[in-house]
Amino acid sequence: MSLKLRDLIRQVRACKTAAEERAVIAKESAMIRTAIREEQEQYRHRNVAKLLFMHMLGYPTHFGQLECMKLVASPHFPEKRIGYLGMLLLLSEQADVLMLATNSLKNDLHSENKFVAGLALCAIGNLATADMSRDLAPEVDKHLGSAKPYLRKKACLAMARCLTKCPDMVEDFVDRVVSLLNDRSHGVLVTVVQLMTRVLVMDRECHLDEGGDDDGDRDYESPCRTAFLKLVPSLVKLLRNLLSMGYSPDHDVGGISDPFLQVQLLTLLRLLGAHNAKASEEMNDVLAQVATNTETSKNAGNAILYECVQTIMAVESDDGLRVLAVNILGRFLLNRDNNIRYVALNTLAKCIADRQPERDEHDEQHRGPDAASSDNSDNSAASALQRHRTTVVDCLKDPDISIRQRALELIYHLVNRENVETLTAELLNYLVLCPREHRADICTRVLQVVDKFSPSDLWRVDTLITLLTIAGRESAANVQSSTAVYISRSSEDLRAYSTHKLLKAIRDDDGSQRGLLNVGIWCIGEYGDLLLTPYTYHPPSNAPNSTGLPDVDGIDSDEAPVSVSFSALDPATVVDIVEGVTNRHTCPLEVKQRALTCFAKLRERFADVADADTLDKLHKLVRKSEGSQSLELQLRSCEYGALINAIKGVSVKLTTAGGGEEEDIFGGGGLGGTTPVSDSVRSAAKEALARMPVVDIKLMQRKRDERSGDMSEDGMGVVFGGDDAGDSVPAASGGEPSLLDLDDIFGGGATLAPAPAAAPPAQNGNANAAKKSEPAAQSDVDLLSDIFSAPVTSPAPIPGGFDVFATLPSQPAAPAPAVNMFAPQPAASAMGSSIVDPFSSSPTPAMQPQPPPAVPSPAISSPAPTMSAPSPTPSASSSASSSITVQGFTHQGLTVEFECSKTDAWNKQHSLLVAKFINKTDAPLYGLHLQVAVPKYVTMEMKPPTSTTVPVTAGSSTKLVTQRIEVTNTMLGTKNLMLKLKASFTSKGNKVEHLATCSGFPAGQY
Repeated sequence: MSLKLRDLIRQVRACKTAAEERAVIAKESAMIRTAIREEQEQYRHRNVAKLLFMHMLGYPTHFGQLECMKLVASPHFPEKRIGYLGMLLLLSEQADVLMLATNSLKNDLHSENKFVAGLALCAIGNLATADMSRDLAPEVDKHLGSAKPYLRKKACLAMARCLTKCPDMVEDFVDRVVSLLNDRSHGVLVTVVQLMTRVLVMDRECHLDEGGDDDGDRDYESPCRTAFLKLVPSLVKLLRNLLSMGYSPDHDVGGISDPFLQVQLLTLLRLLGAHNAKASEEMNDVLAQVATNTETSKNAGNAILYECVQTIMAVESDDGLRVLAVNILGRFLLNRDNNIRYVALNTLAKCIADRQPERDEHDEQHRGPDAASSDNSDNSAASALQRHRTTVVDCLKDPDISIRQRALELIYHLVNRENVETLTAELLNYLVLCPREHRADICTRVLQVVDKFSPSDLWRVDTLITLLTIAGRESAANVQSSTAVYISRSSEDLRAYSTHKLLKAIRDDDGSQRGLLNVGIWCIGEYGDLLLTPYTYHPPSNAPNSTGLPDVDGIDSDEAPVSVSFSALDPATVVDIVEGVTNRHTCPLEVKQRALTCFAKLRERFADVADADTLDKLHKLVRKSEGSQSLELQLRSCEYGALINAIKGVSVKLTTAGGGEEEDIFGGGGLGGTTPVSDSVRSAAKEALARMPVVDIKLMQRKRDERSGDMSEDGMGVVFGGDDAGDSVPAASGGEPSLLDLDDIFGGGATLAPAPAAAPPAQNGNANAAKKSEPAAQSDVDLLSDIFSAPVTSPAPIPGGFDVFATLPSQPAAPAPAVNMFAPQPAASAMGSSIVDPFSSSPTPAMQPQPPPAVPSPAISSPAPTMSAPSPTPSASSSASSSITVQGFTHQGLTVEFECSKTDAWNKQHSLLVAKFINKTDAPLYGLHLQVAVPKYVTMEMKPPTSTTVPVTAGSSTKLVTQRIEVTNTMLGTKNLMLKLKASFTSKGNKVEHLATCSGFPAGQY
C-alpha cells in the first residue's frame, strides 16, 4: 500500500541529498502507477494529492491526468475538489485529455451546490479552450444572472476566458455585462470591471490584427467600445462613491476603501478615455479628486495614485491635471522605498517618450524664438518635470544600480537648450562613477545631446574632450570621429585651444584612454604648428557660464569670468610628448599608426621653425617602423619616408631582392639620391602632408539623402531578370554615371566616387587643388567586380567615405560628395589593384591600367580577397557572321552558352541572346533558375526558359533547354555589353548556386 501524503512529505524532508529524494519519489511514483493500473478507487484522491506534491517539486506527473478526470466525475465533493485542483495544476489547455472534462463541467454547472458550480467556473476560467468556450458559454451566462454573488463573480472571470478564446461572441454578452455594473457586491464589481477591461483590450487587439493603426485610427469605435463609453458617467459615479465612503470593515485596506476596485476602475477609465475627448472631459474631475484626496502613507494609496497618474497621462486631460500627475511622481521620488522610486522614474521616462512625437510635431509647426516658450510654460507638464530635475539628478547617486539606470534614461529626456550645460556636467560626473560596461552607451548619448543642444562650438568641443579624458577607453569610434570633425570645422582660434588642451590631456594620461590618444595625436599632427604660439581665451563677462566649459568639478560657473591660458611649446617638446605615448608597452597598434602619420605631418609643420636635430629626429621616428612586424606600419613608414625625401628634394630608388635597382619612384632618372626631384613633385609631397580639408556636413547629408532616394527607386524587380521577368530595365540618363542597378542592392546604396586622374597620394590635401583634378570615367568591369566581389581588372575607384580613424588613411585630395562621418564606411574591396603614380611628371589616365609602383603611395590599401570568376571568350568573333556563340560559364556539369544575333537590321543596338543550357553530368538537373544583371545603359527583356529541368546532353539528338533574352545597348560603340549571371539548380539532390561574369561579346557589335 502507498504512503499517506503526510508520510511522503516527511520522507522527502528527511532526505540528505538530491539522489535520496529522487529515489523516494521514484519509489512512490511506481506505487502510484500500480494503484492506477489496479483501479484502487479508495486511494485515488490520496494518490492525486501526492502527485500534486511531486508536481510542486518539479517531477513528472503526466501519468495521473486521467485520475484527475475520474475524480472530477465523482459525486462526492471532497474527491471532486481534489480532482479539480489536480486538473488545474497537472493539465494545460493543450492537453488532449481536457476534452473529456467538457461533459463533467457542464453537469457541475447545473449543480445546486454553489461550491461545486464554483469549482467548474474556476476550471473554465483557467483551462477553457475555444471549443469548450463555445459549448459552455450558455451555462456560464446563466450564472451571470445568478442570485448568489459567489457565482456571479466567478462567472464573470469564466466569461472573460471564454470571450478571450472566442472574440466573435463578445457582442452577444455586452448587455449582460452592462447590467452587472449596478451590482451591490464589491467582489462582483471588481470582476465585472476586469471583464470589461479584458473585452476592450481584446477588441483593440482584433482591430490591430485586421490592419488598423493604434495611433492613426483614433476615431475607431467598435460596438463594444461604444456601449461601454455610455457607462463612463456610471463608472465616474462609482469611483466618486468609493472616495466619499466612510469606514467599512469589509472593504477597508490601510484606511483606503476597497483599493482593488479603485485600481480596476482607473484602468478601465484609462482605456475608455484614450483618444476620446468627451469621455476624458467627464472623468477629469474625479481623477483630480483621486489625485488630491488619496493618502500616501500606505502602500495601497501609492498603488491608487500610480494608476491615477497612468490614467491622467493616457487620456486627453488638460495641462493642469498633467502637472498634478508629474508632481505626484515627484513625491514618489522622495520615498524611501526603492520600488516606488523605480516606478516613478520609469513612468516619467515613459510619459516623456510617449509625448516626444507630439513635441517634435509642435516644434516643426512653431519654429522661431517663441517656439520653446509654449512647451515650457509654467503650467505645462514639461516645466513641472523640470522642477523635479534636482531630485532626478540625485538618483544618480543612489547605491541601487537599477535606480541609477532609470534616472540616467530620464535625464536624457530632460535635456533642452536651457539646461544642457548643467545636465551634461552631471552626466560627465556620473561617467566617472558608473560601471565600465555602461560607459560606451553614455558616451554615445552625451554625443547626441551635445550635437543637438550645444550652446557654442567651444562648449561642444570642450565637453567632448572632457568625455574622452574620462572614458576614452570605452568610447565608440563615432564619438572619436565626431570630435575630430567638430575640431576641423571650427575656427582657427578654437583649433588652437583644442590642440593645446588635447596635448595637456595626453601628457597627463597614463596611456589607458585610447580614444583620447587617437583624437589628440591626430589633432597634434593636423594643427601642431598652433602649439608653438601661446593661447589665451577671455570669456565674455555677460555670459551666464563664463568659461563656456562643462562644470565637471563642481565649481560654481556664476562667479567672475575665468580666462584659460596655455603657454607656447617648442617643437622638441611636442615631439617628445607624442614619442612618449608610442614608447609605452601598452600603446595600441592603432595609436602607433596615428602617431606615425603625426610624425610625418609634424616634419612638414616644423620645417621652418624647428632645429635640425628635431627635424632629423622626426625623420628617424618615421623610418623607425620600416622593420615593424605590422605590415601597415611598414607600408606607411616607407611611404611617409618617401614623402619627406621628396620635400627635401631627394630622389629615391628601391633595390629588389635580387640586388637589382628599380625605377626611380619619383619618375626621374639618374642614380638614387643624386638627382633632384622636380618642383611639381615637391609641391605634391607638401600637399600630401598639408591640413585636411574641412568636411561639409550639409553636403554629406544631402548626398546621403540622394543615395537613399536612388536606392528606393531602384528595386529588385528591375535588376534581376527571372523566369517571369517581362519588364525592361530602364536605361540611365545621359548625364548619369553608368552604374549598375545592383549597386543599390548589394552595395547598400553607397556611391563610389570616381578616382582622380592625377592626385597626390596624401592623406590630407588642399581642397582648392583637389577641385582642379578631373575625375576619370569609371570602368563598368569594376562596377560588376565591386558588387559581386569579383577580381578587379582595371583601376578601382577610391571610396567616397572619409573616417579620421579608419584603419587605412583615406584619399581626400578630391572632396568626396558622399562622405559621412557617422555612418559605416563602404568597404574598399576594389582598392589597390592599379595605382596612378602620384609623383610621375605626366599624369596617367585613370582608365589605362598601370603597373604598381615600387613604393606605394599613402593612399594605397591592400586589395580585399575576391572570388575568381570565369573569363568567357567568344567561340566565334567574326562580325560578318549572322550569329555568334559566346561562352557564359561552366560549373558542376552545367554549361551556359549564348547564341547572339541581330534581329532588326535597322536597329543595331537591339540584340537577341538565346541562352542554351548543356548538362554534362549523368543525371538531370532540376529547378533551373537563371538571373541576369545588366548595366544601366542596357535595357533587357527576359523570357521564361523552355523547361526548368535540364536533361543529360547525350548527343545532337538531345533537345536543349533555351531561354530568350532581348537586350538593347544604348551606348553601342562606346561601351560593350556585359552580363552578370546568377544560376541556381539542383544536382543529385544538392542545391547549387553560381555567380559569373560574361563580357566576351565582340566589341562594337553588342
